[in-house]
Amino acid sequence: MRKRNRQRKKLGQLAGAILAVIAIGSALFSAIPTSNPDAKNSEFPSVIRIGYFANITHAPALIAVQEQYFEKYLPDTEIQYFVFPSGSAAVEAFKGGALDISYVGPNPAINGFVTTNGSLLRIVSGATSGGAQFVVQPGVTESNLAGKNFATPGLGGTQDVALRSYLSDNGLSFDVGGDVAITPSDNAATLSLFQKGDIDGAWVPEPWASRLVLEGGGKVLVNEADLWANGAFATTLIAATSSFSAEYPAAVEAVLEANLDALQLIENAPEEAKLLSQQEIARQTGKTLGVETLDRAWSNLKFGYDPLALTLQKSADDAVKVDMLKLGSTGLKGIYDLLPLNNLVARRGLPTADAAGLGS
Repeated sequence: MRKRNRQRKKLGQLAGAILAVIAIGSALFSAIPTSNPDAKNSEFPSVIRIGYFANITHAPALIAVQEQYFEKYLPDTEIQYFVFPSGSAAVEAFKGGALDISYVGPNPAINGFVTTNGSLLRIVSGATSGGAQFVVQPGVTESNLAGKNFATPGLGGTQDVALRSYLSDNGLSFDVGGDVAITPSDNAATLSLFQKGDIDGAWVPEPWASRLVLEGGGKVLVNEADLWANGAFATTLIAATSSFSAEYPAAVEAVLEANLDALQLIENAPEEAKLLSQQEIARQTGKTLGVETLDRAWSNLKFGYDPLALTLQKSADDAVKVDMLKLGSTGLKGIYDLLPLNNLVARRGLPTADAAGLGS
């Protein structure tokens, strides 16, 4: 009995020693900086989900994907890419928690911000401006728009609001039974309808404006650049969810570094930039743009990191005017978070961007 008790005592002492070693080891391990991307204090997430469109207006994104710029600045993070057909789809992905950061048009970004009382997203950079036109059949003029049927890429989208604002300014109604019918449709379907003569025109972004002219025989009734001061208006922005921006500002900076590299390539080697954009469009859609179409479309676009904040406010005001948006008492206040961008451009010796009073 005494022998058995002595054995139990020894076993108990041994177990206690083992537990002490484990406790010391755990304490030492916890003191070592962890490389686990999921750790609470990590600067980078284990996975980042980036969205963009397979469209020439998203050329900086197309180039960054092709050249693996995102991988360059996020080497230890798994990057998942999502290609969206519209800004509305990207914003819905934001709302569903399925996307962290995305290239998106101004009006979908505005809608996402306003419909969530400013909680959903922050615009963190610009990417592209310009490149939208109202292309019509040869016989259509500004004086005979009444009774016509026009298309836009999507209800409440950037070009949809632009068309409605233009028609409203010209005294034309577009409600059911009004002076003009507006049919939101996929851009490819719009081209087909236009070629068949089933629609009278469309307000569309590039390269679809160029395709309507070159392949559909249309004419430009309105170049949207003519409606803006200095011809500049935001077409593509970069937005991130508010939660992702707050938790991983370093990851947001990494995405913006990649965007700046793509913009630099566009400036320094435009022909190479066009080729890379074509390659990514072809990879995603299986189709390429004709040389003439690509050249015409590219000439109508400008690329830069400035989000052109003043034009965003006008886009919102136009959407309110045509009953496509209701702004709360705070309006767009807080929609921009340009601190990461301005940190980067300052380090590169570039001018900082201005949120025009709309920042947080």
